[in-house]
This record gives sequence, structure tokens and C-alpha cells, in this order.
Amino acid sequence: MYGVCGCCGALRPRYKRLVDNIFPEDPEDGLVKTNMEKLTFYALSAPEKLDRIGAYLSERLIRDVGRHRYGYVCIAMEALDQLLMACHCQSINLFVESFLKMVAKLLESEKPNLQILGTNSFVKFANIEEDTPSYHRSYDFFVSRFSEMCHSSHEDLEIKTKIRMSGIKGLQGVVRKTVNDELQANIWDPQHMDKIVPSLLFNLQHVEEAESRSPSPLQAPEKEKENPAELAERCLRELLGRAAFGNIKNAIKPVLIHLDNHSLWEPKVFAIRCFKIIMYSIQPQHSHLVIQQLLSHLDANSRSAATVRAGIVEVLSEAAVIAATGSVGSFASTLPTYQRSEVILFIMSKVPLPSLHHPMETGRTGENRNRLTQIMLLKSLLQVSTGFQSNNMMSALPSNFLDRLLSTALMEDAEIRLFVLEILISFIDRHGNRHKFSTISTLNDISVLKLKVDKCSRQDTIFMKKHSQQLYRHIYLSCKEETNIHKHYEALYGLLALISIELANEEVVVDLIRLVLAVQDVAQVNEENLPVYNRCALYALGAAYLNLISQLTTVPAFCQHIHEVIETRKKEAPYMLPEDVFVERPRLTHNLDGVVIELLFRQSKISEVLGGSGYNADRLCVPYIPQLTDEDRLSKRKSIGETISLQVEVESRNSPEKEERVPAEEITYETLKKAIVDSVAVEEQERERRRQVVEKFQKAPFEEIAAHCGARASLLQSKLNQIFEITIRPPPSPSGTITAAYGQPQNHSIPVYEMKFPDLCVY
Repeated sequence: MYGVCGCCGALRPRYKRLVDNIFPEDPEDGLVKTNMEKLTFYALSAPEKLDRIGAYLSERLIRDVGRHRYGYVCIAMEALDQLLMACHCQSINLFVESFLKMVAKLLESEKPNLQILGTNSFVKFANIEEDTPSYHRSYDFFVSRFSEMCHSSHEDLEIKTKIRMSGIKGLQGVVRKTVNDELQANIWDPQHMDKIVPSLLFNLQHVEEAESRSPSPLQAPEKEKENPAELAERCLRELLGRAAFGNIKNAIKPVLIHLDNHSLWEPKVFAIRCFKIIMYSIQPQHSHLVIQQLLSHLDANSRSAATVRAGIVEVLSEAAVIAATGSVGSFASTLPTYQRSEVILFIMSKVPLPSLHHPMETGRTGENRNRLTQIMLLKSLLQVSTGFQSNNMMSALPSNFLDRLLSTALMEDAEIRLFVLEILISFIDRHGNRHKFSTISTLNDISVLKLKVDKCSRQDTIFMKKHSQQLYRHIYLSCKEETNIHKHYEALYGLLALISIELANEEVVVDLIRLVLAVQDVAQVNEENLPVYNRCALYALGAAYLNLISQLTTVPAFCQHIHEVIETRKKEAPYMLPEDVFVERPRLTHNLDGVVIELLFRQSKISEVLGGSGYNADRLCVPYIPQLTDEDRLSKRKSIGETISLQVEVESRNSPEKEERVPAEEITYETLKKAIVDSVAVEEQERERRRQVVEKFQKAPFEEIAAHCGARASLLQSKLNQIFEITIRPPPSPSGTITAAYGQPQNHSIPVYEMKFPDLCVY
């Protein structure tokens, strides 16, 4: 009976008759609007029939696709779109299932027009906010199909562009529909991200192709809207902008894999562009996660070509700049201090440094790879540190960071040393005074610099007590480098000046003066065999700094001594002043031997004038000698043997007991090598001894351990008894001794009031 009723139009269900009536006899006439209004009203009045309407429309569409009646297919999709826009009832989920089934059927078609039609309908559906959630809906097919459309290779360029754009729009629709709905499929799962992200990057890659075929200027604005690259960029930005903290990794990993698979790290233009899009799209508080992933990827490519690693580090540098400025997304706020500190520490931990247990790669390839990595990471660190503000230097420069950073200052590479100095300056300069010391000079009045000076805080004083000698040592050793150029001395001057302004108290001022006088001695004695330019530069550096610090301390006699020496140099030796040395064409002398005392800043004179003003004169009288640490053994400085020998000789020469001292042992390469080997052997022995003790207490029987501990306790008690006996023994009697039993002499203590004192003690 049901089949018979189906053949007779009057006996068919009403919803089917209403659906049939929206289709005209000629599909070119389009949807019958009046009948569509009746169907919509019926669906709103009887929402329980909506799922049946959808199923019947789906049935007709599948039949029309099979019969190639594409005009009716378009009418069916238009009807579905209108019903979706109008109906938001509780039973819409079943209707949506029919709708998605029809969209999938269109996407499976080989006809580009049907693919585009299905995509447009899906995009409209994606923009609809449903009143009821769906627990079982899946978008796996749509992610796969839209991704496939993004890679279309159709012969016709215009059709290929349309299909690719439809694929991108479809992915954008999937993201919008699922990203904020926890009940639906998680679009951030790797299985989805590994399809979506590479599809977008693929279209970003081919921006040159679209630009090379750009039309006339009159058609350009309309053509730009049809550019897959721009659409892919907007979609990628939207995707990353919606990423939560736990989803960043899954979104960034496919980018790194895509760049690896397609060899896009070198040239690095596309890679840099990708990560600029990423950094400007994600939320500001997530930027350090991207940098961490880049650093981890750099570790994973430790054996890759140097150009690949250099490309990764260059991208890291660009990302660090954006993270440091805080201009991420539409956001203008800066990162919190603790997050920037995490980024800085993480970058510094990845800088390859030599160590006793982890030697750096040797050979030309290894050295090139290490140098590229060091320079690019330090460049990134410099960019992140620029503008870094922290009221507490202990938190800005923690020990684990400062130790690694200063270790880098001992390397031979002049560019690396310059980066270290600039990074230190960026951290210490908290009042924007750095640019005021870009030119090294001996100003008669430093008030023209308009320096911003604050009193040294308690935290800064603690920082200098802990790290000052470490800083002084590296400044001293940096001054002695033969490969220094104008920029190095400029950075050293800026570092000395900023320490004096930002971190100086009375003790620090004294130490800095001692340090600069020691640098003057390096130029005068010249045991390092420095070139004439370096020696003149050290003289000029000392003059510029002492001129500055004398005016900061405002001690008239100190200022007068510094001024007198500078004036004498202007007349007799201008090559010892910055105005003649730190210029494009330095005016130097051919002979610096036999410099008269009037041209030198004298430690005795400075000690005298500052001591009279309340400074620690005793400390000023002691010449500065740098500390020696294990860093010297780890560094690649060629003159390390001479440095140690020089220190031994200076200590011997400056000691008040030098006549009584034995001659200093000559330290050679073999001596140093033996010392290193011996120290390593001692460390190994100590480690083995500890291992045996731990193993004994883990495996030995309890009785044996108890006996061992008891023996040690008995030995300790016997020693304590001896000490107590000595301590509590009565003092000898002033009147002599008495003989006790058994003929042994025994000390006898007489009370003080019974003692007989000599007459001389009586007043």
C-alpha cells in the first residue's frame, strides 16, 4: 500500500509534496520562491519533520548527481541553505547529518563546479551557531577533502585557483565550526593539524606564482581577492589566534616538518615569513612556547648542514625580536618579566660552549657549525634583552645565566665577544643612558650628557658583592685581546660607565678605578705584546673613564689630578687620548716605550686624594689582580699560559715579602696539561670513593654496618675524652707540686686568696 501511495502524488506525505514543489520544470528557472516559503513555514511549524525533509532532499540530490542534472542539484543545495538559516530547533542535528551527507557527495564529485558548490554550502553552515551541541558528528572527511583541494593541480590555472581557494575556505569553515566546541572532534589533534597546516603553507609558498601572473592595475584589486596565498595567510592567522596554551605545539610542529621536508630553511625567506605570521598571530603569553620549539628543533638538527642550522637560528632571531617587543597579534602589551626571563635563560642554555666533560666539535665543519649557532643565538639574545627592564639585577642576571654568558667572553672570536658586551650593557642600562656613551671622549663637563642617575639599591649592592669580581675579571681580560677594534673599546667604555651609574657604591667605585689603572699597566708594561693601536686605545679608554668617574664622585682634588694628566697628554701625547685614537683614521705614534710618569694616572696620587675624602685608601693602594678560574682552562684563548704566568709574577713582584719568597715556578704547557689531568683524576677518585661508600651501605649486612658505626663512635668518644681531660685539668700550683701516692707528682691548685705574690705586685 505504501508503494502505491508513493506513485500517486496526492497520497504522498505533505513534506515530500512541499519539497517537490520547490523544483521547477526547467532548472534554469531556479528555485520556486513561493513554494520555498511554504516549505520553510512548514518546517518551522512542525520541526519534528525537519529530519525527514533533509533526508528526502538528500535522496533527490544524490539521484540528480547520478543523472548529471546539475541544475536541480544547485536548487537542492539552495533550499538546504535556506532551511539551515531559518531553523534552529532541537531536532536540527538529524537535518545537519543529511546536509553534511549531501555536501560530502558534492565534494566527492570530479566536477569543479560541484566541489565549489559544496564548499560554499559548508562555509555557510560553519557560520551558523547551533542551539544544541552534537556529540557524534565527525569532520575527518571534510578535513581530508578540503586539504586535498588545497593541493589541486588542475590544468586550467583559473579552475585550479578556484578549487584551491575553495579548499582553504573549507578548512577555515572546519576550524570555525569545531575550535570552540569541546563536544565535537578536537581539531587540534595531530591527525588534523598535519593536514591543515601544510595545506595552508603550500598555498603560501606559491605567492610568487600568483604575483608573476598579476593582471593590469585596473583588475588588480578584484584579482587580489582571488589570491589563494592571501586567503591561506588569513586562515593561518585565524587558526593560530584561536590556539590555546596546550595546542600551540601541535600547530607549530607541522610547520617545522614542512620546512624540513621541502628544504625551506635555506634560503630562509619563506621560513622567516611563516614565523612572522605565527608570532604576530598567537597570543603574547604563548610566544615563548614557539621559541622553545624552535630551540628544540635546532637541537634535533644538530647533525644537519650548517646552512640549515643557520636558517633555523635566523628564524629564531626574528621570532625573538617579535617576542621581545611584545607587539604580538593586535596586542600592544609587553611580555611579563618572568616570561622574558624564561626565554632568555632558554636561549642562553642552547649556546654551545666548551666544557671539560662536553668538548665542542672540532674540525672545520664542526667549528663553522658551532660559530654560526653561537652568533645567531647571541644575536637573538641581544634582541630579546634590548629594552629589558628589571629593578632587581639578581633576577635579571641570575648566576646560571651570567656564568655562561661571561664564559662566552673568553672566546677568540671577536664578534662573539662584542655580542657579550652588548648583551651585558642591555641588561645593566635601565635608564636609557647607553646612547650617551656611544662616543668615547674626555668632556670637561659631563652635565651636558644629562645622565639619569639613581641611588644604588640594596638588591644591586647584593648583586655586586656576589658578581663584581667576576665582571671585573672579564672586563680586564677583554681589554687585553689583540683582535679588539673600535667597537670593542666603545662597548667596554659603555659597560664601565653604566656600572658606575647603575650599580656603583663607594666600594664599587674604588674597584673600578683599580681595574682601569690595571688596564693602564697592561698598556705600559706590554707583556702581552699588543700592537700600538691596542696600547693607545687602552690609554685612551682609561683617560675617558677616569674623566667620567672623577666628575661623578665630585672630589675636587681627584678631578684636578685627572684634568692635569689629560692636559699634559693633549700637549705631549695626544695619541693617548680618545679624540685621536677612536676616529676613522687614528693618529698614533710609532713608539710607546718610555712613557714619562706625567702622562700616567698615578695610583698613589689617586689613593691620597680619595683617601682624604673618605674612600678606602688601603684598598686603593692594592693593585688589581684578576682571579683565575676554571674558565681559563675551557677557553680557546691562545695566551692563557702567559696570563697565568703573568699573574704569578705580578703577585710575587707586588708582595711585601718578595725577598723571602722562593722564585715562582715557570708554568709551561706541560705543567698546565698535568694540572688538568691531575684534577680530573682526583675528581674521578673522589667520585669512586663516594660510590663505594653508597654501595657499602646499600648492600652490606646490618651487623657489619652497626659494628663499623660503633667503632667510629668509640674512636670519637676516646678523642673527646682526651680533649676533656686536657681542658678540665687544673692549672699548676704557684707554690710548686706535691707528691701523691705511688710516688707520682701531682698538681695541686691553691685558692687565689692563699697565693703569695711578689712584692712588686703590691701597690
